[in-house]
Amino acid sequence: MKYLILTAVLLGCATALPAQGALDALKQEVREDHAFLSGTDDPYAGLKASVRKDYAYLEDLYRHYHLHPELSFQEAATSKRMAEELRLLGFEVTERVGGYGVVGIMRNGEGPTVLVRADMDALPIVEDTGLPYASTVTTKDDAGNEVGVMHACGHDIHMTVWTGAARQLAERKDQWKGTLVFIGQPAEERGGGAKAMLADGLYTRFPIPDYAIALHVSAGMEAGKVGCRSGYSLANVDMMDITVYGQGGHGAYPHTTKDPVLLASRIVVALQTVVSRELSPLEPAVVTVGSIHGGTKGNVIPNQVQLELTLRSYTDEVRAAIIEKIKRICQGVAMSAGLQANQYPKVELRDEFTPATFNDPELAQRVQQVFTDALGKEHTLAVDPVMGGEDFGRYGRTEEKVPIFMFWLGAVAKEQMAAAERGALQLPSLHNSGFAPDPEPTITTGVVAMTAAVLDLLK
Repeated sequence: MKYLILTAVLLGCATALPAQGALDALKQEVREDHAFLSGTDDPYAGLKASVRKDYAYLEDLYRHYHLHPELSFQEAATSKRMAEELRLLGFEVTERVGGYGVVGIMRNGEGPTVLVRADMDALPIVEDTGLPYASTVTTKDDAGNEVGVMHACGHDIHMTVWTGAARQLAERKDQWKGTLVFIGQPAEERGGGAKAMLADGLYTRFPIPDYAIALHVSAGMEAGKVGCRSGYSLANVDMMDITVYGQGGHGAYPHTTKDPVLLASRIVVALQTVVSRELSPLEPAVVTVGSIHGGTKGNVIPNQVQLELTLRSYTDEVRAAIIEKIKRICQGVAMSAGLQANQYPKVELRDEFTPATFNDPELAQRVQQVFTDALGKEHTLAVDPVMGGEDFGRYGRTEEKVPIFMFWLGAVAKEQMAAAERGALQLPSLHNSGFAPDPEPTITTGVVAMTAAVLDLLK
């Protein structure tokens, strides 16, 4: 009977339409009955089986990326492998977009355009995981220092899931219509990769996306689960350098000097009032002084001291307010010490700004429902925003106003998560030398989630 009612409604033949809630419930019943008649209650069973079958290939690829990490702006071999993976699937591939960026296009008739992004760069960290496939790579950083290199932020997982989703979508061209834009992005860790790809014509040389999606592994979520957030998800990130000037001299005669160590200390303490007393407590913000350097010897007062800061916020207004207040505090401390204007602290923002990631609410709701259907409600979590940064936010801040969505992918082994919850284990964070995702459930869940999301957006 319910099939007849639904058919009549959809054909416009019913004289009285049921309430929307009743209609939605009726549609769900029909879907459930169809699944039962077809022998499964999971419409994503075929996708999951295909991903499991493909896992051996993806695990080899993951280990390759993990064993061969490359620093930001040095991703030559990684980008080449990313391009090769797409070409094998029939993508039209363009390399060296914004440095080592890769863009792959697959057209499949008329329909929406969906951009899927994975970042490629690793970090200057010596790996200490004990894994049989741990990185032993060393290289020179931009300053010429010999450093270890490790995928300590999960970008090897990101690239593997990206490839796995591309493989599934290439096999399922009968299930979607539209255009895929798969991009491999360099230099996320330096905040410059997205900016460089956009500046090199990502939205002019290639199809403009109707949606852009990405994922990031979570070091605090169990593998097999995903986390979703609507609205602000990650923060604005600024790096700031402050040079505090003074008048050096002998430590035994401080009255003959203008001590920049003392002035820098006063500035560090005063900066704590920016968040605690000068911004609304309803506006998230962080001002952290992570580095302070000055002087050469205990009995010598130096001429200057260097401070390095990171600033975090969500809105552009709060970001601008933090920067203004820091400049005012620095000048005020210098003035109170009797320094002349030409000796006021120099406050400089580095050219490494990462804008906040704002997940489009409508897109976030839609994809979260897909995850619930594909993975189950117990594996689809609503998560809080964080003050970490991700330059994926740039793809939604151009004049095209592309709706974007980034979700979190759990990466912690089930037994480790249980141990951490009972206080028996401290989980390593992202950017930690001991960070080691649980590969199989992390990768397979990521591929299922990403593929299901893209299929829904292109159906």
